[in-house]
Amino acid sequence: MKSLSFPLVLAVAGFAAPALADDDQVARGAYLVSIMDCTGCHTGRMADGAPDPNQYLTGATIGFEMPDLGIFWPPNLTSDPTGIGDWSDEEVATAIRTGERPDGRILAPIMPWMSYASLTDDDVAALVAYLRTLPPTENEVPAPVASGAEAVLPYFAFAVPQ
Repeated sequence: MKSLSFPLVLAVAGFAAPALADDDQVARGAYLVSIMDCTGCHTGRMADGAPDPNQYLTGATIGFEMPDLGIFWPPNLTSDPTGIGDWSDEEVATAIRTGERPDGRILAPIMPWMSYASLTDDDVAALVAYLRTLPPTENEVPAPVASGAEAVLPYFAFAVPQ
């Protein structure tokens, strides 16, 4: 893997990342993306529901309905402007740790940011470094819609036990 050639500057609750991402940091980020199952939600699917390797972390093609909250499609995590390309490293770290997007919207509870809040500074820096290595892929996912509203892409519906 190539080393990244741009400085990482993250400042979430006193967070300070190393000045440059190195191969070990990017490899750590790739490992974390794998064990945190980011691909389970943020990778497009083929017709049979299997993850599409050509849509790796480019955003969901199948959304999730959360009762009384709406239908959400996990976003594109590549550095394309339809993904996180216009977000600063600090904004990516904030979304991972606090669930707040740069536009102020709170991520759907299906995104386990409450668990990710306890990630170490080094782990968050590694995640951001790895995401920055993904090739920019244009894929704007639909905005969330209210439950019962017309959905433009398929979605899974959750049923709360009664």
